[in-house]
Amino acid sequence: MVDWTPDLTRSDKPRYLAIAEAIAEDIGNGRLAAGDRLPPQRQLAARLAMDFTTVARGYVEAQRRGLVASRVGQGTFVKAPAQARRAVPELVDLSMNLPPEPEDPALIARMRAALVEVGGDLVSLLRYQGFGGSRSDKAAAALWLARRGLTPGFERLFVVPGAHSALLGILNVVARPGDVVLTEALTYPGIRAIAAQLGIRLLGLAMDGDGIVPAAFAEACEKFRAKALCLNPVLHNPTTLTVPQARRVELVAIARQHGVAIIEDDAYGFVPAAPPPPFAALAPELSWHVAGLSKCIGAGLRIAYVVAPDARSGWPFAAALRAASVMASPLTAAIATRWVEDGTADAILRFVRTEASARQRLAAQILAPGSYRADPLSFNLWLELPAPWTRSAFAGHMQATGIGIAASDVFAADGHPPEAVRICLGGPQSRGAIRSALEFMAHALEKPPELSTSVL
Repeated sequence: MVDWTPDLTRSDKPRYLAIAEAIAEDIGNGRLAAGDRLPPQRQLAARLAMDFTTVARGYVEAQRRGLVASRVGQGTFVKAPAQARRAVPELVDLSMNLPPEPEDPALIARMRAALVEVGGDLVSLLRYQGFGGSRSDKAAAALWLARRGLTPGFERLFVVPGAHSALLGILNVVARPGDVVLTEALTYPGIRAIAAQLGIRLLGLAMDGDGIVPAAFAEACEKFRAKALCLNPVLHNPTTLTVPQARRVELVAIARQHGVAIIEDDAYGFVPAAPPPPFAALAPELSWHVAGLSKCIGAGLRIAYVVAPDARSGWPFAAALRAASVMASPLTAAIATRWVEDGTADAILRFVRTEASARQRLAAQILAPGSYRADPLSFNLWLELPAPWTRSAFAGHMQATGIGIAASDVFAADGHPPEAVRICLGGPQSRGAIRSALEFMAHALEKPPELSTSVL
């Protein structure tokens, strides 16, 4: 570690910017060399007699400019000049709920090998195909779904271009403009957009620690004659809760009593090793099951496996999605099929579980116990903000620092968002970048908003 203290007296800019610019200047004049470890943020803050948050923000800004790199458990290091010149300042984007991205060369090589094998039949994969997937694609889908205890016949099984498209097709079948569809009070933003596009009235239901409150579901069924209940029951986005089996049984009984369809967005259902059985196993005659691969394999793999309640329901679903998207990409479907068949999908999923767990442990080291909600395998945190922080003030403060997070407004189906934010830990962000961002958040929350922002 170098004994480095920046000279901030010549700058009239905010002190966090002055720190970042001092790092750049001292790299240029040779005071700092590639590989030098900068002083710990607390130590530098004490040396400069300034707030820790200001120094943390300065280091984050230097990292955004490509001047330094943060390594978990080791510190912040100066990059080589060539690296710094190539780097493009970017937002530390913790706003998108993505699985961690594989870095293991052996796993990446295995993924690429499957692409080569699929490419052997490339010409036929560039042709139009019938909607719903080839027989081999459906066989792979059935193999994958069997892990969740589902064994649908091929006449009920569809391979479609992603979960978002699947939800669009299902809502086209179960509801008409003006109809009421029920969901969690906090829900996936995509379902809000789809409902608005279709003219469907989306009604958020009260939640507790186990998910939707049964009494609220029953009351809404009676009062609004709801057509469907759409929910995300495993590692719920954004709160990370998983609906236990007992609560699922209660909700199924109410749905049966009122003849309400269940739309199960099982985006994260394959991430836990032993989640509760899906609604489609408890009430197959009522349930639409959507098993997307984007959250358990990779967001760019726009493939989802849909199980319809029966063959007759599948006909209008296929017609609606065929009109909207023609078909799932045969090339993309073939990649998914090969990865399922040869075990590559399992290998990716094992990596996702391991890395998600490691990132959650990292968050637990930095954030105060009880200050947020998470699951050991979730890709995100749900941070309920302490007063007087508001979601807009906190998100704005993070944005000004170059850290992207999602305020609760985008998830609130009932139009009454809580003072909370979603912080995502997956995607392309390194553990070092995540650590720096979480440390900055933790220390910002130690003071009220006016004090956290006034020194920056």
